[in-house]
Amino acid sequence: MGVEAKIKELGLELPETPAPIAEYIPAKRVNDLVYVSGQGPISKGKFIHIGKVGESVSLDEGYQSAQQCCLNALAAVKSVVGSLDEIEEIVKLRGFVNSTDDFLEQPKVINGASELLVKIFGEKGRHARAALGTSVLPDDIPVELEMIVKVKSD
Repeated sequence: MGVEAKIKELGLELPETPAPIAEYIPAKRVNDLVYVSGQGPISKGKFIHIGKVGESVSLDEGYQSAQQCCLNALAAVKSVVGSLDEIEEIVKLRGFVNSTDDFLEQPKVINGASELLVKIFGEKGRHARAALGTSVLPDDIPVELEMIVKVKSD
């Protein structure tokens, strides 16, 4: 089964690559690696959640936000390589969680992305990771993700 078919089987939708909000590109390929710029939880042109996790955004909404960021990152990879079937493995994920000072469950938020990658890619979806708390993110989004993937050589 192809990667996009697997995403649909999970009841999810691969979006169009969100447009950058500043001077950068969504993803850049260097040899067999694709570096994905930070992606927010945007769907159909708007953020699915706004605010701090542990305040106006629940842990579950943060998890959903990380999942949407992950789909956006995969869309950015597709925009560079043409097909998600070109992905050999997920190398690294870095997640930032806009959270209150007393919120300590950033890893559980970023699991929204990590668990989705394993559901889609199986063992090839297991990756190195950082889950970091931060005091603010652009537009007050709750989560932002960066990703590095290895793709088939040209």
